[in-house]
Amino acid sequence: MNSSYVSGEPYALPYKFDARDGGVSSGGGDGLMLGWNVPPEHMDMVHPHWRAFPNIPEMWHLMLGAIYFILMIVSTLGNGIVIYLFFTTKSLRTPSNLFISNQAVLDLFMMLNMPHLVINAFYKRMTGWEDGCDLFGLLGSISGIGSAMNNAMIAYDRYRTIAFPLDGRLGMGKTVIIVAFVWLYSMPFSILPLLRIGSKYAPEGFLTTCSFDYLTETEEVRYFMLAIFIWSYVMPMMCIIVFYSQLLGHVRQHEKMLRDQAKKMNVKSLQSNQDAQQKSVEIRIAKVAMTIVFLFICSWTPYAIVALVGAFGDRTVLTPIASMIPAVSAKIVSCIDPWIYAINHPKFRAEMQKQFPCLAPKDDSPSETVSVATENTNAKEENA
Repeated sequence: MNSSYVSGEPYALPYKFDARDGGVSSGGGDGLMLGWNVPPEHMDMVHPHWRAFPNIPEMWHLMLGAIYFILMIVSTLGNGIVIYLFFTTKSLRTPSNLFISNQAVLDLFMMLNMPHLVINAFYKRMTGWEDGCDLFGLLGSISGIGSAMNNAMIAYDRYRTIAFPLDGRLGMGKTVIIVAFVWLYSMPFSILPLLRIGSKYAPEGFLTTCSFDYLTETEEVRYFMLAIFIWSYVMPMMCIIVFYSQLLGHVRQHEKMLRDQAKKMNVKSLQSNQDAQQKSVEIRIAKVAMTIVFLFICSWTPYAIVALVGAFGDRTVLTPIASMIPAVSAKIVSCIDPWIYAINHPKFRAEMQKQFPCLAPKDDSPSETVSVATENTNAKEENA
């Protein structure tokens, strides 16, 4: 970037397209380049890769600001309701639901960035400069890594609950320890960039969001990105795949055993109506958990791809718009999670209909059998 002098001090001028000098020159007008509104003393926080792109039109910033504001309202409302129902409804305070309420808290951590995002969209830059970027990156990192491991623990809980219904359920004490582990797991790679160890938090895309610096071409940054990819994505994903694979395998094996035994005894089924209803509820809850996990994969896989391409691949494909799509998708999923669970979990839905009738979907299915089965499930979980 070219420099001029104002009051004896160097001042960075904005870039401008000019075919005569290879496409870029300094100046103002319609040829502003991304980062033009970042003063020289903070220019080091913006990687040259982003400064090579033309400035983002104001319409894009305003549109993103409006989207972030809507997501902030939806996320606060949805996750707030899940947490409120968990703490105010005794029948919902079960070990399994503690994982879901923890997911809501993690999603709210992501929501804490939303007001900052809205302000950034209107200023067209990262407000707060380095400190604002560090805070933004820290909250996003804790939420993202914590959600990854929490989804893995949800898969573990569903596996134990369905595969070993009598003696495999987690008690509340063990669940609290696991939830504490989830938060501790999210801390190392969230704090290291604050200390400038391995990497740092840096603006990306439209320069209104911050994430790990995956563009600096040093071995230290590449090793850090590889390590955090394994820590925050590969390890939780392996746990999710293993637990759900074992869960599905156990369900198939159990049903086959019951069918074979019933055939030998010349009866239609060995399961009582109550056992069948309870099993149906548990499997339905497992499907909800798998849906949340699927949404997590859809939202964070693009982010992982962008970071790996930035560190090891062809950076020419990383345009500001391409890098912002994963950022927005991650925010959207943090808003969808609570509604998916509240709509599909029988007990949560029943409580929503009771306390928030205007927000809860109507349940056309018979509620008595579901309620009885769920109460039996909750009672066993509370006694575990």
